[in-house]
Amino acid sequence: MGRRLVPLTLDNLQDVPHRCRSCVFWELDPVSGEAAVKAGTAALEKEAWISAVLLDWGSCGRVVYVDDVPAGFVLYAPPAYVPRSTAFPTSPVSPDAVQLMTAFVMPGYQGQGLGRVLVQAVAKDLLRRGFKAIEAFGDARWKEPACLLPADHLLAVGFKTVRQHPTHPRLRLELRSTLSWKEDVEMALDRLLGAVQKEPALRPL
Repeated sequence: MGRRLVPLTLDNLQDVPHRCRSCVFWELDPVSGEAAVKAGTAALEKEAWISAVLLDWGSCGRVVYVDDVPAGFVLYAPPAYVPRSTAFPTSPVSPDAVQLMTAFVMPGYQGQGLGRVLVQAVAKDLLRRGFKAIEAFGDARWKEPACLLPADHLLAVGFKTVRQHPTHPRLRLELRSTLSWKEDVEMALDRLLGAVQKEPALRPL
């Protein structure tokens, strides 16, 4: 089984699940997002957001393929590019962190460690770019697919709660705190995130 990770661009956006291609939960503030959905322009807004972030900041996502079939994706960006992040009771995201917005592993590919692979890909990218941490708003009561990641999954891959909340805690993964990343980034990530191999992959969101 061959796995391949590539940056998310407008060229491979069609490999993201259809409902995610037209979801602007994170990309627009609540009022603008609702207006885009009502006007039927959400997919265009999504493309515009990805294009703007790519031009201004750089890579903001990864798509994982298994035997050349799209199997999952992850989306992330600094909080300045994520208007919805300010709407949470546990906001704001720390200024030294990039926000892990959402991720999805396709049905049929869950339970294969792809959730860990996606988080590793984000961590590797952000380490190369000099960031200190990844933060995310978790869903402590996750029951079905949604735009937020399950808090228990984030905890399983090494995140720690930095601001508790009964529904939407904010969690943080320090990229340099406990291990010598410079010596061997691959080994460090395996040690930090290896425990998730025994956990389920990211549930569909």
